[in-house]
Amino acid sequence: MSNWHISRRRMLKGLGACIALPFLQAMVPPGKSIYSIAKKPVRFAFLYVPNGVHPDMWTPAQVGRNFELSPILQPLAKVKDDILVLNELTNKYSNFPGADGHYAKTANILTSLPIYKTTGDNLDSGGTSLDQIIARHKGTDTVFDSLQYGLEQISPGIDTNVGFTRLYGCNISWKTKSMPCSKEIEPRMAFDRLFRGVLPNAKPKNERWKQSVLDIVKEDTDALQRKLGRSDQDKLEEYLESIRSVEKRIDNEEKIKAFKHQITPELQKELTHLNMRIDEAEAYLGTDITEKTRQMLDVMALAFWSDATRVSTFMFGNSVSNRNFSFLEGVHGSHHQISHHQNNPGVLEQYMRINQWHVGQYAYLLERLKSFPEGEGTVLDNCMVIYTSELRDGNRHAPRNLPVVVGGKGGGKLKTGQNLKFEENTPLSNLYLSMMRVLDIPMECFADSTGELSEIYA
Repeated sequence: MSNWHISRRRMLKGLGACIALPFLQAMVPPGKSIYSIAKKPVRFAFLYVPNGVHPDMWTPAQVGRNFELSPILQPLAKVKDDILVLNELTNKYSNFPGADGHYAKTANILTSLPIYKTTGDNLDSGGTSLDQIIARHKGTDTVFDSLQYGLEQISPGIDTNVGFTRLYGCNISWKTKSMPCSKEIEPRMAFDRLFRGVLPNAKPKNERWKQSVLDIVKEDTDALQRKLGRSDQDKLEEYLESIRSVEKRIDNEEKIKAFKHQITPELQKELTHLNMRIDEAEAYLGTDITEKTRQMLDVMALAFWSDATRVSTFMFGNSVSNRNFSFLEGVHGSHHQISHHQNNPGVLEQYMRINQWHVGQYAYLLERLKSFPEGEGTVLDNCMVIYTSELRDGNRHAPRNLPVVVGGKGGGKLKTGQNLKFEENTPLSNLYLSMMRVLDIPMECFADSTGELSEIYA
């Protein structure tokens, strides 16, 4: 053990940019073992999927540890031992007179409290969301107390079918009951916010923002590498390569956008119309959203590994999302439309394929987190990543027995590799209360909770 060590808060720095470091052995104070220092931080993430799931293809048949993954959950095969499948959890206050449709079940998915029915801007989600409560307790030690990501922009206006403002369907993270947290939906912006710095008064022709953040901090990186041991050098190199990989993939999309500058004046009007229709083209023309989704999830994974944040949410789509999934084999149409399957076998098959795609992206995130070493284990070992929807079945708008999976061992406090069935209508907030217990956040109850889910504890 060298007498030289660096602070856990050390960052790689360059002119106008900095990168948080992953945990390195060189951060261990001289004379101490890497295993004797404080436990690694536990991260919390919440992934929301709109429009429910095929109810008959979600739940594994066997209860306990010796269970087989259901058809929809098959993409989780590589991380089966790292997940908990939880059954019969219900968000009680998403079901009240006038709570038709999706909005009253989306806005409060993380508050577990009744929302105020409105068509205006007098929003009321019932209270502060779980992620923001965690951020208040655990976010003071990181650059960002929390991060909110998604794939679809805010939908303004009113859904006249049910009499709710669409804003309720675009937000799951609430600073206060009336203040939603804005979400980032573009990989470039999400990545730059975490890893790229911009000179305050740089001239446009400088275009320094296009430079790799790794190049900006290269001098500091080289100096640090010379001081590190072999193990730390390898870990830092792996970490930097992960950042480089995401940069390259995002930069490829930037090259495509560069064609904008080559258009002729005659096509200027067409470009303007195209810009206005980008969201429509993405949502309704079957554009393959897989790569964009994985870029966003990669940014989230890197944010956790670098300890830029310990709290994050991700929305695969807004409530009542009509994203067209024709890029999937055998699927012909939009998500919300297909979710109203009316028990038609052919439509149910398409519904299941959309569900499998969503679970596949969740599995991708868990596998990425599992690939990052941390201490004696991996970053995934020190995470709790919830995956759920506001509905059980989109056809019936059923809010009971929600499809819930939790990934990660919560710093060794969760007994994963189980499919658990609780009593009918067990509050979803019981899970939230249990997670706060894992995070050592003192709270006797949360919303309508009636106790903790002791079966999930290790």
